[in-house]
Amino acid sequence: MRYLYSVLILFVSTQIFSQSWDLETCISYALEHNIQVKQQELNTQISENTNKQTKMGVLPNLNANLNRSYSFGRSVDPFTNEFNQTNAVNDNYGINSSVTLFKGFQKINSIKQTKLDMLASLQDLEKIKNDISLNVASSFLTILFNQELLKIAQDQAAVTKTQVERTNSLVEAGSLAKGDLLQLESQYASEELNIINAQNQLDISMLTLIQLLELDSVENFKIEEPNTDSFTDVPLPVLEEVITLSENLPQIKSAEYRLSSAEKGLSIKKGMRSPSLSLNLGYNTGYSDQRQIVDQTTMSSYHSGYTENMVPVYTFQPINTYITKPFVDQIDDNRSASVGFSLAIPIFNNWQVNTSINNAKISVLNSKYSLQLEKNNLEKEIKQKYTEAIAAKKKYTATKKALVANKEAFKYTQEKFDVGLVNSVDFNLQKNKLIKAESDVLQAKYDYIFKLKILDFYMGKPLTLNL
Repeated sequence: MRYLYSVLILFVSTQIFSQSWDLETCISYALEHNIQVKQQELNTQISENTNKQTKMGVLPNLNANLNRSYSFGRSVDPFTNEFNQTNAVNDNYGINSSVTLFKGFQKINSIKQTKLDMLASLQDLEKIKNDISLNVASSFLTILFNQELLKIAQDQAAVTKTQVERTNSLVEAGSLAKGDLLQLESQYASEELNIINAQNQLDISMLTLIQLLELDSVENFKIEEPNTDSFTDVPLPVLEEVITLSENLPQIKSAEYRLSSAEKGLSIKKGMRSPSLSLNLGYNTGYSDQRQIVDQTTMSSYHSGYTENMVPVYTFQPINTYITKPFVDQIDDNRSASVGFSLAIPIFNNWQVNTSINNAKISVLNSKYSLQLEKNNLEKEIKQKYTEAIAAKKKYTATKKALVANKEAFKYTQEKFDVGLVNSVDFNLQKNKLIKAESDVLQAKYDYIFKLKILDFYMGKPLTLNL
């Protein structure tokens, strides 16, 4: 059975990894399995429990107490108030309840504060998810870039290989010098090395994404290759619109909730100046093994004297037999109930209340600074990313023009090389320029797409490579 289970797991895993993963699937999987997300979810659960406990704090408490005591020697029976000289066993049972009727609205403000803390914790969770999503998107685009770079290296090597074979034939025929062949073979070796380097970079970028997804192996893992060329024609959004919509990002919301929480904390500290009124209820009873009752009575007579006529006089008196009063009867007889109100008026507490209020005011001010700092940093970051996006767009446009020119130049050089008007050195030089131009276009393209996706993300749009 264990073997069949292992085979089933292996089969399912193979089916999963044999499929192509698009960006949305990668992000969804990473958010589900990332350890940082799970840890923050636990912190959020703690905040939720704290808020629930604060709500329960407005309810009355209810406690029962049971007490048994053993007395040796002379002692006072708590139920008869008589002195005993024998060993005694006394039981006390009670139920007590108390509820705060008023305490300067501290409990109400505490409920509001813990709820705000819970909401801030939820926004912190969203912030972690956003960071992971951006990291996954960056790794995903890096893989796409490295895949295209590898393809370019392979295509260029294939062209050079064809030239090597053609030149080798011409050298054998005596039409070209062997030096030209050696130059091309050297170029081909360099391009094979470029393929190896490009493959290594692709493997590393694939491993980076695998680690973000918390997967065990890169074997059989592949990503879906969307059409990214259409993104290069997408215009940049308006900067002011990006800044305005970014106020809904979780880091801003979290700072706002923490500011509101600090303000509620100040209200709680101010409530410490107010009197507090409590209601106390109690019900108590008990049992003592020294509590006696008459079990039965018998009459006894004794000679107490004579009459004037010398007639003997006998006096009769009752003799009682005692037993311990039953437990149930004592519980019923000894019961007592109490109701009381408690009013506490703060007058002077070593300046603790004033100190707490002053510290709470400082916390409010600090939270305001934190919120403003978060907004300032975000605005700076958006402006920087926006400027980088503009530069990336310009670079992409320029590199495309350079690529067109280099393709034409390489085509012209290749035609001249084929008829022997250009040597292999000039041919390789022009080809290297073309390879660099293709690499520059790829870098500018994916740099612009990533910057564009970041700006979209600031605006609250989901990360996707589908238009």
